[in-house]
Amino acid sequence: MSFPPLILQIILALVVTVAAVYDVRFRRIPNWLTACGLVLGIAINLFLFEWAGFWYSLKGLGLAFLVYFPMYLLRGMGAGDVKLMATVGCLVGWKNWLGIFFLTAILGGLAAIALLLRRRRLLHGLGNVGSLLAGLLAFRAPYARNEELDLKSPKSMKLPHGLIIAWGCFLFLGAAWLWAPR
Repeated sequence: MSFPPLILQIILALVVTVAAVYDVRFRRIPNWLTACGLVLGIAINLFLFEWAGFWYSLKGLGLAFLVYFPMYLLRGMGAGDVKLMATVGCLVGWKNWLGIFFLTAILGGLAAIALLLRRRRLLHGLGNVGSLLAGLLAFRAPYARNEELDLKSPKSMKLPHGLIIAWGCFLFLGAAWLWAPR
């Protein structure tokens, strides 16, 4: 983990905060927000670190897209979530993005468990995880056999992933402030 420059921390915080609010209120993450974040991420990294910064941004964007796009294709993630994580990667680079990704995955899992417990559907949800894994191991789209695994289905349980991404980013920034050398 490295310590992103203050301007990138501020832009990251603004982008994910606005994305979280939009995702909670409207269940969408606006394209204008992710596009602005991408342009600013590339431009500022290029300005601060020259061509190394440009490649730093593109590697972060590419890794995020490589990880999140298959989840979109499997109908487990919205396109806005893919674009938001690509923007996060563009702003912080691939190494920092990996940290944010792991924090987001842990927080998302905890939030999903909390939602399932609240709705008294934990065992059913764990069964869906088994169905998801079985489908993936058989190289089949999990949503093809279980409608609840299709994000587009009204039967699926949905979390505003933009909010979870924001939490992961803020946790990452807090950890960077505490542990990264300055």
